[in-house]
Amino acid sequence: MLRDAIKAATTDAMKARDTARLGALRLIGAALKNKDIELRTGTAPADDDVVIADVLMKMAKQRRESIEMYVQGGRAELADAERAELAVIEGFLPKQMDEVEATAAIQALVAELNATSVKDMGRVMAAMKERFAGKLDMSKANGLVKAALA
Repeated sequence: MLRDAIKAATTDAMKARDTARLGALRLIGAALKNKDIELRTGTAPADDDVVIADVLMKMAKQRRESIEMYVQGGRAELADAERAELAVIEGFLPKQMDEVEATAAIQALVAELNATSVKDMGRVMAAMKERFAGKLDMSKANGLVKAALA
């Protein structure tokens, strides 16, 4: 579903001669192709949209870091180009959980798994990744899980 939306958006950008958007969409396509090649050696992914969301989240994180570095370096034109790419990438990402929703989901998962200490963090994070991949940034979830188990 997401893959089809990206292909359709690429075609629309070509027809509209929107070179900036087309460039960002082609970057997404290349990243997805690389991920497909990487996954060929393993088992087939259970849900293609989860894999695509993971790739898009990594790309978005890279863009945010680049924007921060370009702003610190006084390169506003490069930061603007990265912001444009980030906007295109975020257009395909599923709605992200806010901190309140994430905290509630973590509390429910901790109770469900009977996790009591930081030693159970691996189990909780594995379940988080399984259930909320693509909807929650796992680096943020890591801190929230640690706080819930402390």
